[in-house]
Amino acid sequence: MKIEVLGPGCPKCHETEKLVREALAEAGPDVRDNAEVVKVSDFQEMAKLGVFATPAVVMDGVVKCSGKVPAKKDVLAWLGK
Repeated sequence: MKIEVLGPGCPKCHETEKLVREALAEAGPDVRDNAEVVKVSDFQEMAKLGVFATPAVVMDGVVKCSGKVPAKKDVLAWLGK
């Protein structure tokens, strides 16, 4: 699973990345070991993904959240936990 955290590097973007990593740790090794977290800060790459508001989370090419920091319970749900 490829998880992309999109944002220019603002505090909310850093918070989102931290939250995603925490959720992965809570999800357990079966999920964590099969996931790759990638930080995307290039605006052209974000636009290609259809994201114009940050922070955003994209999982396997699907935009899960845009324009806000997601709740950890939402991230866990996206991970199937």
